Amino acid sequence: MSEKDPDFSSHKHPSSFQVIEELKELWGMAFPITAMNCLVYIRAVVSVLFLGRLGSLELAGGALSIGFTNITGYSVLVGLASGLEPVCSQAYGSQNWDLLSLSLHRMIFILFLAIIPISFLWINLGPIMIFLGQDQEVTAMAAMYCIFSLPDLLTNTFLQPLRVYLRSQQVTKPMMWCTLLAVIFHVPLNYWLVMVLGWGVKGVAVSSVVTNLNMAVMLGGYVCFKEKKQNQNQMMKMMKWWNWGLKGVGVEGLKPLLRLAIPSCLGICLEWWWYEIVTILSGYLPNPKVAVAATGIMIQTTSLMYTVPMALAGCVSARVGNELGAGRPYKARLAAMVALGCAFLIGIMNVIWTVIFRESWGKLFTPDNSVTFLVASVMPIMGLCELGNCPQTTGCGILRGTARPAVGARINLGSFYFVGTPVAVGLAFGLKVGFSGLWYGLLAAQAACAVWVLHAVLGSTDWEGEALKAMKCCEGAEMSKSCNNNHNNSEKTGFLDCQKLEGNNNKINNNL
Repeated sequence: MSEKDPDFSSHKHPSSFQVIEELKELWGMAFPITAMNCLVYIRAVVSVLFLGRLGSLELAGGALSIGFTNITGYSVLVGLASGLEPVCSQAYGSQNWDLLSLSLHRMIFILFLAIIPISFLWINLGPIMIFLGQDQEVTAMAAMYCIFSLPDLLTNTFLQPLRVYLRSQQVTKPMMWCTLLAVIFHVPLNYWLVMVLGWGVKGVAVSSVVTNLNMAVMLGGYVCFKEKKQNQNQMMKMMKWWNWGLKGVGVEGLKPLLRLAIPSCLGICLEWWWYEIVTILSGYLPNPKVAVAATGIMIQTTSLMYTVPMALAGCVSARVGNELGAGRPYKARLAAMVALGCAFLIGIMNVIWTVIFRESWGKLFTPDNSVTFLVASVMPIMGLCELGNCPQTTGCGILRGTARPAVGARINLGSFYFVGTPVAVGLAFGLKVGFSGLWYGLLAAQAACAVWVLHAVLGSTDWEGEALKAMKCCEGAEMSKSCNNNHNNSEKTGFLDCQKLEGNNNKINNNL
């Protein structure tokens, strides 16, 4: 195989033309995803603005509920759905349409099971917050917002896997346009429900639910339309796809997907939760009201800056998975190197603008001088954090593309909780550095995380071996067992049968 395909060897150096082509391929995917992430961010800001117009109690209750739902719900669903990335991207690269479609159904089924315990947590937010000592009035508002957000769990059960499913096939522009249409209607919908009908906090929650539902319906409609455009052979595959979904996803097929989904979930949640821990820790600093307000601004700033590396990570995961599934480890390695180079440049840009605008940035959020002073003091530290966060986030995307999310989860656990947390607590409270100490803790965590991720990607990745593993996965030996049970024995589940794969393996081993 290596004789016939020059892209199998990952040791040759790329030409400038190949790098430029990869940049076009990568950013052709990443720009629409970045735009989509920005639109989702704007939707969240609009919700907070309408909560603020209702009053300080409603804003506090809504903020408490949003934090709780992010920690216990959305982070879990996004994390689990990201476990779909290596399977779908490698299946698409190998042209295994059966595995690609069936994996989507399996992930939807997994998320449906996951939202059952999450729903019980959301229903009981009130008693939980009262037990933790939260104010009763604020808790009552938060509980109301949470109850009316419950349908959003079911919506995200479809929305998150659909996004991964399309991105893995390098289909990103429809996601951007669907999100844009949904967000355009989000503002008038909020105004109508909150101001005209007087629903208050309930209206803000329902608006978010309806906006996400619009996104899911439009994406689902696009998938159906796209598959109907295929030829008759693909139509038959689509009919089989629905048969599998209705007859059952198969326990044997769920196990390998869960082995990817659970560590993916842990890796994302561990980092997501750490920022919530920083918010809690800031409440124990002197003048906690100012510290918590400044922390809120910094987290909103981080979320805005995160939109680009998050898009880059998702797209490089798809690119790496596509090329590995197609048996082209050289192109997978090239995609990884180009993405990491872009991530470093984005990190440098973040350092520059956070230094330049550090005095004026906080004033966009509040006129309170004490808050803006704290924000200005840590903005350069935040910029340095992004210098590590951008390559780290991109590197974790590469690890997911190579079906190694467990490596990323271990790195996040070690860097954020065994490096970042002790440094943050020690500086902020032990050495009395104060508010800046918390963000020096984040800087330490991001530096450690970046070093470990880069070592895992650059120093420990056997690209040829990963390509062989991807080919075996897409052959369907384990992931597609239930497909074979549902079909005639004469049908081939993957694009390679066992004899062909064995022949390729022997050729590859001889040539290597």
